[in-house]
Amino acid sequence: MTDITPALLLKAYACGIFPMAKTRVDKDVFWVQPKLRGIIPLNDFHVSRSLRKRLRQNKYTVKVDTAFPEVLAGCAEQTSLRSDTWINSQIKEIFSSLFDAGVTHSVEAWKEGQLVGGLYGLTIGAAFFGESMFTRADDASKVALCHLVGILKRGNYVLLDTQFITDHLKQFGAIEISQKDYLTKLSAALSRQGKFGEPLSQSDLERILSSQPSTQTS
Repeated sequence: MTDITPALLLKAYACGIFPMAKTRVDKDVFWVQPKLRGIIPLNDFHVSRSLRKRLRQNKYTVKVDTAFPEVLAGCAEQTSLRSDTWINSQIKEIFSSLFDAGVTHSVEAWKEGQLVGGLYGLTIGAAFFGESMFTRADDASKVALCHLVGILKRGNYVLLDTQFITDHLKQFGAIEISQKDYLTKLSAALSRQGKFGEPLSQSDLERILSSQPSTQTS
């Protein structure tokens, strides 16, 4: 397959298409446009009571864009719970080049100077395309996701794309919508401009999340 260029990748995302590899060691990628698309409605982001408690504990220090290569590697690595991933060397290379251009971002959870979880994604207009997350400590990726939602809401984003939904994402309010509905939302998001920024203070994050639904689950 022809190597993906930054311009081609951005054009694909603007059309609702994204690349994946069959395995982390596969040399090629293929293009995906799901008939059912996963999103997390930003105004209906669910935060469990236990996760709210974890956020108030300030167990993790959250940073943005200080360790993008390490977050990318963490999302691509094999674990006891994940035998393989879809992030191969070509995807790593293209997303790293877009990070240098300020288009991709990482949200990171740190503990005692160690990276213990995080997520990364790509932003165009007022849309954030969440790619993957990883965790090495309790709730670390969940905390990063909460901060991501806070950043997006503060920065006037209107679309948080998760590509697909999983049971893990469902607990945060992730839903599936049709390709037609997704493209309508994507078009609206691309007509606006969001501003991706630094992590919120504890008080600002609590204020933004206080209007979000609370659930019993963890």
